[in-house]
Amino acid sequence: MSTGLNFRGIELRDFPAEIARLALIIAEFQCDVLYRGQKEALADFLPLDSQNWITCGNALQLDWVDLWGTSGSPVKVKSDDLFGTPLDQSEIDFEHQGGETYICGNPPFKGTRKQERQEKEDLERVFSSLTTQWKNVDYVGAWLMKAAMYNEVCHAPFAFVTTNSLCQGQQVPITWKILLDRGFRIRFAHTSFKWSNLAANKAGVTVIVTGVDREPGGIRRIFTDESVREVANINPYLTDHTISVVPASKKPKWTKIPMEYGVYYSKSAGLMFDADEKSALLKDGVPETMVRRFIGSTEFINGKLRYCLWIDDSEVEYARRFPAVCERIDSVRKDRLETTDEAVNKLAARPHQFRERKGDDGRKIFVPIVSSENREFFPAGLVGDSVIPTNKAFYIPEGPLWALAIISSKLHLAWIEAICGRLEMRLSYSNTLGWNTFPLPPSGLTQQHMADLTRCAEDILLAREAHFPATIADLYDPEEMPENLRHAHERNDEVLERIYIGRRFRNDTERLEKLFELYTRMTSAKAA
Repeated sequence: MSTGLNFRGIELRDFPAEIARLALIIAEFQCDVLYRGQKEALADFLPLDSQNWITCGNALQLDWVDLWGTSGSPVKVKSDDLFGTPLDQSEIDFEHQGGETYICGNPPFKGTRKQERQEKEDLERVFSSLTTQWKNVDYVGAWLMKAAMYNEVCHAPFAFVTTNSLCQGQQVPITWKILLDRGFRIRFAHTSFKWSNLAANKAGVTVIVTGVDREPGGIRRIFTDESVREVANINPYLTDHTISVVPASKKPKWTKIPMEYGVYYSKSAGLMFDADEKSALLKDGVPETMVRRFIGSTEFINGKLRYCLWIDDSEVEYARRFPAVCERIDSVRKDRLETTDEAVNKLAARPHQFRERKGDDGRKIFVPIVSSENREFFPAGLVGDSVIPTNKAFYIPEGPLWALAIISSKLHLAWIEAICGRLEMRLSYSNTLGWNTFPLPPSGLTQQHMADLTRCAEDILLAREAHFPATIADLYDPEEMPENLRHAHERNDEVLERIYIGRRFRNDTERLEKLFELYTRMTSAKAA
């Protein structure tokens, strides 16, 4: 083009590659009409210069240096770059020294659980030499890593539209830690927003935009909706706080109170039933002790009823005397034997139970995994031994009520909004990231602190009970929240926040600043 720009790209499929080439031809013609005039533009209309072309292939399998050379400002190349790939100096093209190269793109969006075999192989190709956790990487993370590898031989700031999960949860300690360790920093970012295309079947997805370079100084910008803020730092969670990575922890860092995952129930359909089926089983004489409520996030928040058989090994022979129970147990055994999963095949030996036998504690704090981002407070609760949490929830067995007060607080909500992942825009709780890493007061909780917080938790539970049979969804509707429940939460926040700083925090920004500062200080002290 007369502007001196070169456009190159990679497209996986043939037809989209041809469309992209045509788009470049049209774009070149439009630029030439604007800057050179229509006559000159028509004279040079075809063919498109070979420098401005689209390669059809898998971007994660192609060598970007081979395709594009280093048409921008080269960096000092070592014989072995930071990513461990040997570089042949003779193959590196420094012809266009002084130019600028920018990489941008919109990679495919696939989380780790939705990736197919080929996509896992692509991730292994890119990440296996960098981390043993490559199987847990979001597919889009590979594009950031390929761009970073290209930057080993050419200064080329890069920006990608990705799913917002890339800057949440376990993706930060994997992908972003590798980038940060190699000197890359976020130059600009657009926080989460809904994005849909113009196709007949609109693909709605929650995305972010991150722009990355290796320049240490300069202004950085965070875009949110219609506003933009200039900041000195942007961390991988897309805030300006001075923290880099909060890795998941298998155990709580600052308390001995564990939060456990609920019961996994795949290939156990025969053990579960609704309220009508429960009534039929009890009418047939099945003891109530063999029936429990079996709930996850959805059931807890929306008040839905679901039940399960809860049969101890010593009760199997007696349970099989009831034809309906025997039929259900046999159906589970059949389902487990028919699957190709060997671990599930082994579970066919005890078809009267789920994979785990846990969660029937006398009292437990119930923590839903998914909750609406519109709720002002996080709706954890308290349940008894008649409720078994599914693996769509977490729970603290025999948990103290002061722990419920902390989990229900705005302080904890600010932490999980920043550190845990999201499902679209909804909060997605994680025990290894949310509870296990949450910085408790560094001096610890005194007996008086725990007593005060226990009273706050009791007040929240009593306020909910006063509105029975309203569901959690009803009670925590931002527009309809009962005044006594809101007051109980506000009192809880005041008590907890005064323990941390002697007063209420002004906003979530101040809450996060304090939590990040505490986390950094406490982890450094623990390491020392």
